[in-house]
Amino acid sequence: MWEHEHADLVAVPVRTHGQRPVIFAATGRLDENRVEGLHALAAFAATILERIDLINEKQKYAESLQQANQEIIRAYDETVYGWTRAIDLRDKITEGHTMRVTDLTVRLAARFGFSERQITAIRRGALLHDIGKVGIPDRILMKEGALDDEEWEIMRSHTTLAHDMLKQIGFLQESIDIPHYHHERWDGKGYPVGLAGEDIPLPARMFAVVDVWDALTSDRPYRPAMAKEEARAIIEKGNGSHFDPQVVEQFLRMIDEEE
Repeated sequence: MWEHEHADLVAVPVRTHGQRPVIFAATGRLDENRVEGLHALAAFAATILERIDLINEKQKYAESLQQANQEIIRAYDETVYGWTRAIDLRDKITEGHTMRVTDLTVRLAARFGFSERQITAIRRGALLHDIGKVGIPDRILMKEGALDDEEWEIMRSHTTLAHDMLKQIGFLQESIDIPHYHHERWDGKGYPVGLAGEDIPLPARMFAVVDVWDALTSDRPYRPAMAKEEARAIIEKGNGSHFDPQVVEQFLRMIDEEE
């Protein structure tokens, strides 16, 4: 305590664990109670400052963790895109198909109210819908003519191959439905399992419509792209047999609104 002719000065230094230096000072005639109160106030302030330091440290840690998570997600997505590119390079006939159907499927998923996390899984599933074709021999995958019964059975196995390939990959567990079930039909006559109706996961039901639409409206070596009116008629014909009626309704509405 520093004494003056007319006043006293008490300075109380405070140092938190974060090494933040603070000095509390009071002037005037100081009795013992006032000095003790100043010490108590300084101790309280130190506690508050330590909590602020702790909050700041937690925030910095959270930001660092978020950045790390974003980098991991980016690495995941780059891996998925790499696989997708490998498929497109192998099957030149359908090159570009994957990105188109992925874009349409993501937009359709948003109309069904899927969450952002679910849409991320759906996007990855759409990108990898034909990943199982890496296990199909070139003599079948690249064959220009019609497949015989044995070849067709091998080709159909690409959905099961996709499931077997992806089921061991943790970050793709929620993305398997499209690669595995996108050839199932609403009436139960699809493959690989023969699921029917709402037993087919909704993402796969959505993708089934999108996949056929893109195939119809894109050029193929054996035919030019169909006009949208003709493709629409084929989609409507499959409503309730090949396709989920609710999905068909939402998809065609989306197409109409975007024209």
